[in-house]
Amino acid sequence: ESTQGLRPGEPAEGLGWPLSVELGPGLLGGIFDGVQRPLDKIYLESGDHIPRGVVLPALNREKRWHFIPEPQLKSGSDLAAGARLGSVRETASIEHRIQLPPDRSGKLLELAPAGDYRLDDPIGRIRGADGQSHKLKLYHRWPVRNPRPYRRRDNSIVPLITGQRIMDTFFPLIKGGKAAVPGPFGAGKTVVQHQIARWSNADIVIFVGCGERGNELADVLETFPQLQDPLTGRSLMERTLLVANTSNMPVVAREASIYVGITMAEYYRDQGYDVVMLADSTSRWAEALREVSGRLGQMPVEDGYPAYLASRLAAVYERAGRVETQAGESGSITLIGTVSPPGGDFSEPVTAHTKEIIQTFWALSKELADARHYPAIDWVNSFSSHIGVAAEWWHEKVGGKWEQRRARALALLARDAELSRIVNLVGPEALSDAQRWELEGAALIKEGVLQQSALDPIDTFASPEKQYLLLKMMLTIYQKGVELIGLGVPVQELTELPMLDQARRVKQLFNSEQTEKLRELNEEFIQAFEEVRIEYEKFKEQRQ
Repeated sequence: ESTQGLRPGEPAEGLGWPLSVELGPGLLGGIFDGVQRPLDKIYLESGDHIPRGVVLPALNREKRWHFIPEPQLKSGSDLAAGARLGSVRETASIEHRIQLPPDRSGKLLELAPAGDYRLDDPIGRIRGADGQSHKLKLYHRWPVRNPRPYRRRDNSIVPLITGQRIMDTFFPLIKGGKAAVPGPFGAGKTVVQHQIARWSNADIVIFVGCGERGNELADVLETFPQLQDPLTGRSLMERTLLVANTSNMPVVAREASIYVGITMAEYYRDQGYDVVMLADSTSRWAEALREVSGRLGQMPVEDGYPAYLASRLAAVYERAGRVETQAGESGSITLIGTVSPPGGDFSEPVTAHTKEIIQTFWALSKELADARHYPAIDWVNSFSSHIGVAAEWWHEKVGGKWEQRRARALALLARDAELSRIVNLVGPEALSDAQRWELEGAALIKEGVLQQSALDPIDTFASPEKQYLLLKMMLTIYQKGVELIGLGVPVQELTELPMLDQARRVKQLFNSEQTEKLRELNEEFIQAFEEVRIEYEKFKEQRQ
């Protein structure tokens, strides 16, 4: 709550622990505020507005969960920190693995048999290193500013497949990576987040709405429960957790909300799950830092932000990663933070510091959004530092030459930007046939590969193989055209070929399972260009 109006002499009562969250069954499908108060329960109790002083437990204390203990555990077993005690079926999609808290270890004295238990019911006892007996429950608390421990970092490479071609093919992100999505108002950040939440190959999605407008967060809260998980056919909320902290809520809770979200993400990572955390937006979180530091009387630096802005940002992003957990399983947190730079200025402090920390940068462009090119990710300003390691995965799982084809496509798009400036100055007549074909090739890549409709049932998701075949097809068409222009075929003959329109629509004609048809179509295009070459050679012979 807001601390305005507090003065010396007011009674203050300490809880005895730092700001902590409750971690246990019942988190998934929940909607919490920035300090883990359950907003849906508060709404049922007190209506639309949160009154002062309302405190409700984050997890339901009355609900019974069916606990199944680990069969190999028995009285006298030595348990290390993070050891698995048993499991609970939290939702139809996710099995909740009950573990020993990371700061507890010792000898197991007793473990409850399979049965239904409330969160406060003891399910066992251990004797700790201090010789004391400690009760074990289905949940425990953890301070949000303390990263949860793990054995070691895991350097294995598994890409986060989102099904969005410009992300997966051009600017890939690996599981355990750190990404930023900066963009001005109206550039499509929310739809990008929806697509990642719905289609990414992660087990659990945590969405932290941090200081955004209430209407936008209300839209997320309404649409997420309606989204269907394509993997299970059930509600996406069965593997999703929402932290909602609007711009009119207290700034201290806003500053805490990202820590609350990342701590819950670490909890599921420790169970061996791959978690995606979407933070919207880190700019509003930085503004909360600025407001709190101003109230504390700390010295402001650039744009009024505190001097420790960069280190706090880095500390949050560094809690992402792929790790080997204390229980010996592999889990990951992929952190994707949106940035809302004022006026779309990417040189402001939050965006600048974020670019130094993250590994993948998906820059949204207002110009592309205005031109109805979605996702409006700008291929000029975006980057990914995972190209080298992702290339190994693509080469092994999908097909060779992915890295070379990606580089050729980006070079063609860069050439398109140069030629477009010339066309704007002196018109298309000043270009040679080869240059006009370069523009046509870039348009094929933009419309046939980069543009993607989130509303089209076929085009909304593309498997890695479909993405690879589409890119290969567009580059094949471009290369065959270059060869024909070299023989003297006029560019107008090529641009009027009906196959070009068909190539632009291929992404919406075949789904990710129909890759064989894409290969057949690619061969048909090659054959069509061969027929053009034969006809042109006949025409040249007749002229002679």
